[in-house]
Amino acid sequence: MTTTAPVADSRALGLAHYAARGVLERVLARHGSTFPQQVALRAAVTADAPQTPDDLVIQVQGSLKADPADIRATLDELLAEQLLVADGAHLRPTDAGRELLAAIGAETAPISARIGGGIPAEDLAAAGRVLALVAERANAELAALTV
Repeated sequence: MTTTAPVADSRALGLAHYAARGVLERVLARHGSTFPQQVALRAAVTADAPQTPDDLVIQVQGSLKADPADIRATLDELLAEQLLVADGAHLRPTDAGRELLAAIGAETAPISARIGGGIPAEDLAAAGRVLALVAERANAELAALTV
């Protein structure tokens, strides 16, 4: 008996994304955080140099495809919660912001290991190549639609 592998179409990719995001959002909720806040905070924490609010808006918009006004509201939330702090023209993560990301990472690491555990490395590499190509093409289509 042969089993046909499912095709990695847009629906399958979307279902995988929302399943994984659902897991992350449950963890984030336990820490009083949201997905956009986590993305923005991670961008600030992992940056090589201090970022201006405009820099962070551009980075987060590249990831989430969200409205810049919504991203600015998210940055304001992170400032109000003292997870980011204004330092002149730049926003810097606070120790509390770094600790929050570390706590979220520590909580999600074993879950991620269970989700991805046992998937052969060559399958993960192939999936990575396909997902990178899909993202590249979708970003190009999105750019064409916004012109």
